[in-house]
Amino acid sequence: MRAVPAAMRRDFALKLPVAASVDAIPQAWRVPLLRLCLAWTGLFAFTLGDWADMAAQWWDISTYNHILLVPPIIAWLVYLRAGEMAQLVPMAWWPGLVGVAGALFVWLLGTVSGLNFASQLGSVLVLQAAALTLLGPKVSWALFFPLCYMLFLVPFGDELVPALQMVTAAIVIWLTEASGIPAVIEGVFIDTPVGLFEVAEACSGVKFLIAMIALGALVAHVCFTSWKRRALFMAMAAIIPILANGIRAWGTIYIAQSQGLEFAEGFDHIFYGWVFFAIVLVILLGAGWRFFERWPDDPYVRPQEVSASRPLTKAEALAIPGKAALMGIALMALGVLAWSQAASTRSAPMPQQIALPQVEGWDIVPYEPPVWWEPRAAGNDHRLLGRYRNADGEQVDVFYALYASQGEGREAGGFNEGALPPATPWRWSHPGPSIDGGAGAWLQAYTDNRRYAVTWYRSGDLITGSNARLKLANMLDKLALRSEPTMLLILSAQTTDATDPEAAIARFRADSGPLAAWMDGIAQSD
Repeated sequence: MRAVPAAMRRDFALKLPVAASVDAIPQAWRVPLLRLCLAWTGLFAFTLGDWADMAAQWWDISTYNHILLVPPIIAWLVYLRAGEMAQLVPMAWWPGLVGVAGALFVWLLGTVSGLNFASQLGSVLVLQAAALTLLGPKVSWALFFPLCYMLFLVPFGDELVPALQMVTAAIVIWLTEASGIPAVIEGVFIDTPVGLFEVAEACSGVKFLIAMIALGALVAHVCFTSWKRRALFMAMAAIIPILANGIRAWGTIYIAQSQGLEFAEGFDHIFYGWVFFAIVLVILLGAGWRFFERWPDDPYVRPQEVSASRPLTKAEALAIPGKAALMGIALMALGVLAWSQAASTRSAPMPQQIALPQVEGWDIVPYEPPVWWEPRAAGNDHRLLGRYRNADGEQVDVFYALYASQGEGREAGGFNEGALPPATPWRWSHPGPSIDGGAGAWLQAYTDNRRYAVTWYRSGDLITGSNARLKLANMLDKLALRSEPTMLLILSAQTTDATDPEAAIARFRADSGPLAAWMDGIAQSD
């Protein structure tokens, strides 16, 4: 048992709900807090669309349900520091305006390109930068972790799903073979005597990995003071969920061998939804429990040390009047809003119609796949879907979409856009080799329908298989107020007795000539 020093008892008293009245707020804090509230209210209204989208994801998508707890956690973290921060004096700081400008620029990049992650990240960053601007370096240092924890408000993790699927599949096949069950793996599909199993997106474990990282960051801050122990705990928070998810997926296959598929699937749904996260949580906290080193009454901020810090004191020499800081934030927000409006209204001219061109050695034939496959390209201005066949019987399917501009609801490389159409029998199996710089992927429907698809994007002089490079090109065009059309081309072939998909697509590409000219020719067909 440790005695609580009298000074600490006085600090703790300041944190009690009794001190929540306005009169209890130190005089030096009242105007800066009012300015911060005004700035945050204005910036929140400025980015309201992004906050609405984030809130919908928090509520509707199970991967992000844990984010609903992040706002109260942030409030609690600030509450823990209230007594100590009352001994600091906030002041407006002009270098913080640089951060506001940078955050608004990130928001602008996301808004004009339709990259939701960037616009949502900018929406959070600008609140952090406004706090730094209006409260100053010393107070912001005291609030460093709560401000950083705000980044967990941004939904992220979908980009990790394919990699996590492959990692989970590798763990599962190793455990399956080690447990004496014969199995064959093809990408994320595992064939066993009792049936074919898929490591689907929902089985990738991304929802628990993201939640555990958020929890791990909180526990590492609250329960540890050593940076080495914090780093080790964060590594555990990332590794344990991945390994545990692989074991869970293997358990489903193992149970199915003796109890049947139906029983295994029902058990997996209950176990995965209600028990799995609790077990992983207990394992993680149990592993770190004996190494916790922060006492519950240890302060998170030492105001004397912060006040005496020479770097922070030197930084305060760059203070400016609070009114000027607030006005600077408002003017930059209005300027970025005007820029965004100007960029978002620009679009490239479109032809009245487009058509599949003739390719020497290949005939255009009716498109009749055994399992319907049609890529998704929401918001396009023109689209084509057709099939070519050569004299050897090889068949290549062509999907082409043309966009006058990119933005919300019309993104060539957006989530659920492209070669893998959602809500269909088709599933992503594994990545494939690139052809002419395109991004290759193997898809599978049911047990015996396999398809190889290669994706290219074109914007201005750029032709690439990288969605990231396309987004960057779109951003630069919008920022420069240029109007460039965006093209999406997907060549695909299904495995048949007459067609090796990779060889067929490579042969079609060689016969159709330079890719850029071929894509441009479709867009100029009228």
